[in-house]
Amino acid sequence: MGMSASFEEKLRRFAEVAVKVGVGLQPGQKLFVNANIEALPFTRLVVEEAYKAGSRLVVTQLYDEQLNLARYRHAPRDSFQEYAAFMVEARLKALDEGYAWLSILADDPEILRGQDPELIRQASQTAARFSKPFSDRISGFATNWCIIGAASPRWAQLVFPNDPPSRQMQQLWEAIFKVSRVDQADPIAAWKVHTDNLERRVQQLNARRYAALHFRGPGTDLHVGLAEGHVWAGGAGQAQNGARCIPNMPTEEVFTTPHRERVEGWVQSTKPLSLHGNLLEGIRVRFAQGRVVEAQAEKGQEILQHLLQTDEGAQRLGEVALVPHSSPISQTGLLFYEALYDENAASHIALGASYDECLEGGHGLTPEQKRAAGANDSLIHIDWMIGSEHVDVDGITPSGLAEPLMRGGEWVD
Repeated sequence: MGMSASFEEKLRRFAEVAVKVGVGLQPGQKLFVNANIEALPFTRLVVEEAYKAGSRLVVTQLYDEQLNLARYRHAPRDSFQEYAAFMVEARLKALDEGYAWLSILADDPEILRGQDPELIRQASQTAARFSKPFSDRISGFATNWCIIGAASPRWAQLVFPNDPPSRQMQQLWEAIFKVSRVDQADPIAAWKVHTDNLERRVQQLNARRYAALHFRGPGTDLHVGLAEGHVWAGGAGQAQNGARCIPNMPTEEVFTTPHRERVEGWVQSTKPLSLHGNLLEGIRVRFAQGRVVEAQAEKGQEILQHLLQTDEGAQRLGEVALVPHSSPISQTGLLFYEALYDENAASHIALGASYDECLEGGHGLTPEQKRAAGANDSLIHIDWMIGSEHVDVDGITPSGLAEPLMRGGEWVD
């Protein structure tokens, strides 16, 4: 695959942006990198950039999805609730020692296609349960952290099925560069402008103190009550060590915590949801008193049912996010089959756990206090898209007044 100098340049620039803007690596800070082995060449660049940015030690852990596939094919059927708990202990220890955290995804979205959905459910629930202490601390900004994507052949083939293999990787990389602002003259400055814009939007929404959001569009009439003391977030976050980081790169969303008991009405997905190698399409769900009481999908009905049965919290919302239809991800017209990208193409909701950062004083609250405010707890957190150019959103004030927030998928200013 012939790579021009400018391609190599963009790749290097992406590595630098990941370290300096995504992770917000501090001088002298140690860094833990968890990467798909498909992303090894890019991971090498990231490690170089981290040392150049002043890291004292970069520790890398590679994973290979083929090894996981071997488990589904050959492991004893009753072993899918086994887990290497000591790996989580190592990660928690890294957090205690002040490591920053970077994940590099290059996953094949269809790796588990055709595997037993029950085993997939057991394995993902087990992994979620064992790694909860770690994922809670990461999402609570115990350190500065970031997740980014890197192109891989199987992923590229899925996104660009009509291109010759030699073009597929190049196309996916170019798309990643574009939505990560790496194709711009000064990506670091471009990210500053972008996160400042998101920050301004967050402040406007926090000042309004809406009681609820109302989504209206084809197949959608959804009233999402917001948690007591909810806080909007988006773009950059501040870790407990004071470092600024962008947890998800790319990011276009502002988001907050719904009230687990105050979601009412029908909602329809506007884009397919890629989950464990399966595509769920035409999801339509009805909520009553915050709970999913009817659920159907044109494609992937059984997977949707499995998902909703994970635990009690899986049937309630943990996040509501607003994304303009004009977002760079949406403008590519691509389905990435990867939530990190696809969720930034449209406004979305997430079934499952809510984020501590989206509640006032959330990091210091007990589980009981969080629940009393309306926050939701679950082993899952699954985002799916409900926004489009045909969807309007109103903010509902505490006195019940509707104020236009989005019209035709765009912000109303």
